Amino acid sequence: MLVKRIRLYLFILISCAVGYAWLLFAFFSGNTEKENPIEVCLIKHVTDIPCPSCGSTRAALSLLHGNISESLVINPFGLIIVLLMTVAPPWIFYDLVTRKDTFQKYYISIEVFIRKPKIAITFSLLVLINWIWNISKGL
Repeated sequence: MLVKRIRLYLFILISCAVGYAWLLFAFFSGNTEKENPIEVCLIKHVTDIPCPSCGSTRAALSLLHGNISESLVINPFGLIIVLLMTVAPPWIFYDLVTRKDTFQKYYISIEVFIRKPKIAITFSLLVLINWIWNISKGL
């Protein structure tokens, strides 16, 4: 179980580090998609149709600037991303220092919860609605 926990923690920490780097790049470059498009979304690049997470970088940046409503209009996933990137690393470091596995236990309980058919269908519908909304906004 220790190896799986360390793999999970490393994956989350590396993902957060990459996310922080991307947000710093986007923040300091000052580019928005309208001024100077930087398309990292393969789906949008190939099909010219935004994916459900398109706009989440701009949404996260708006949230970090204190524009909560603007962030939610751009893409509600931005709020989830910022929340996860803020909470996960300190929680993981706490577990590593105290030699506990509270983050892993919480992760597993969330995974079990999401796998319930009614919850999975609800989340899938929410992602689909967000995707349709992204397409209608012309992201």
